[in-house]
Amino acid sequence: MSALLVPPGRSSKAHHQGFALRPITAETYRAFLATPGGAALGAGFLQCPSWAEVKEGWRAQLLGWGPDPEAGELTGVALVLLRQFPGTRKYFAYLPKGPVADWSDPDVDGWLGPLLDHLRGAGAFAVRIGPSPAYRRWDATLLKPLTGPGRRLGDVLASEVDPLGTAVAERLRARGWRRCGGDTGQDGDAQPRHVFHVPLAGRTREDLWSGLNQEWRRNVRRAQKEGVEVTVGSAAELPEFYRLLGITERRDGFRLGRSLAYYERQYAALNAEEPGRMKLYLARHRGEILAAHTMITVGRRAWYQTGASADHRREVRPSNALQWRMLQDALALGADVYDMRGVPSTLDPEERAYRLLRWKLGTGGRVVETLGEWEQPLSGSANHTLYRAFQAYLNRR
Repeated sequence: MSALLVPPGRSSKAHHQGFALRPITAETYRAFLATPGGAALGAGFLQCPSWAEVKEGWRAQLLGWGPDPEAGELTGVALVLLRQFPGTRKYFAYLPKGPVADWSDPDVDGWLGPLLDHLRGAGAFAVRIGPSPAYRRWDATLLKPLTGPGRRLGDVLASEVDPLGTAVAERLRARGWRRCGGDTGQDGDAQPRHVFHVPLAGRTREDLWSGLNQEWRRNVRRAQKEGVEVTVGSAAELPEFYRLLGITERRDGFRLGRSLAYYERQYAALNAEEPGRMKLYLARHRGEILAAHTMITVGRRAWYQTGASADHRREVRPSNALQWRMLQDALALGADVYDMRGVPSTLDPEERAYRLLRWKLGTGGRVVETLGEWEQPLSGSANHTLYRAFQAYLNRR
């Protein structure tokens, strides 16, 4: 993927209240994330430089801002993906789960202003961001007894409301940002609004085991008794993972719409950036691969990204065996959080989607509502017109 250069005649420098923003190299970007200050901002894999190589059809920029970005004096970074609007020289700018910045800074304009100035100069007509603070959390033990017909997460008083998330949402609204999908997030966010986290910091393997509910512990033991073998695979097994993913999509009624080449590109790019960043876990029974899950690690966080399993011999519980191994490996790697990614907002056991939430609740973690994604058309009547046309285009798709 090639970087989008700043148009001729325009400066690549953007200033706001003493902060400067510049395009930076991947090496400078990664070096910042490795510093204590950069690591504390908790960048996810969607904001790593390698993710630009995964996304076809997008051009990418790596940006950094701070007192002196060119000297590596940074306070934040951003991977910006840009998609050209058909028939124009304008771009939709997307920062998946980004930018990587200090969202607790009350002077959000000090770093957000230079970013918007830069994107406007680079030809963007609108921008979408994914702020990192959480909004609300529900402990698994709280939700289990509160399911019922028509019930949703929003009907249940949260275990915790994050004051930072609330403040960031208010600041963005005051600056004209719109929360994609409104308060529900239905059909608005490209990334899941509700995710599931299993806390790992300060816990032992025994703590994790006791945190599993009775059904999960029974299923893990069943897999062990039946001789399910869990191993870490390689790129050579990605075609088998993809075949099982197709089976899973048909069985569970969803479609990710990704190709085998996408996963091969992802595996190669992420592991080239850091060996072992993306792993493929395989569960075999009687020599046959019955389930395959992928895990990604960045800093002190691990993500269960995608899972796939066969339709037959499900009674030997290969997926439970995989997750138990992945949880232990994430703990051994020093991760503070094991992120099981998206869950539905329904608490209605009659809805098919609830099965996924129920399965993840069994790990004893918690549902986290993120702030979701936020959009804003950049100033100018032509940009507003393009933004409306772009929204209509997305709705048709």
